[in-house]
Amino acid sequence: MRRNEISGAMVDVAYQLHSNLGPGLLESVYEELLAYELARRSLKVERQKPVPVFYDGNKIDLGFRADLVVEDIVLVELKSVEMLAPVRKKQVLTYLKISGLKLGLLMNFGTPLIKDGIVRMADGLPE
Repeated sequence: MRRNEISGAMVDVAYQLHSNLGPGLLESVYEELLAYELARRSLKVERQKPVPVFYDGNKIDLGFRADLVVEDIVLVELKSVEMLAPVRKKQVLTYLKISGLKLGLLMNFGTPLIKDGIVRMADGLPE
């Protein structure tokens, strides 16, 4: 599957979950259900995937944990808040650089309309 197909499937699942459950649940609930639904679509999903950081020639084993990595192609950062802080977009871009992945989705399930809570971000990819 290509990046756009994977991210499209993820957005579709997010819409489905948000329509059925609404906003306000914990991030961990949305993470579990997103992973479940994506796996049902035969996509490889890794939850809380450790991503090392290389700094000054040294490997730091646990730089961060990606909420989801789908098909080793798309990184997903999940939130469930009323309003995203501007730093969250920068955080996802940093995660993309560190992980070597090129496409990320920042998904905030705390918004009244999920379309307002999904941000697609690319590091070095043409949009």
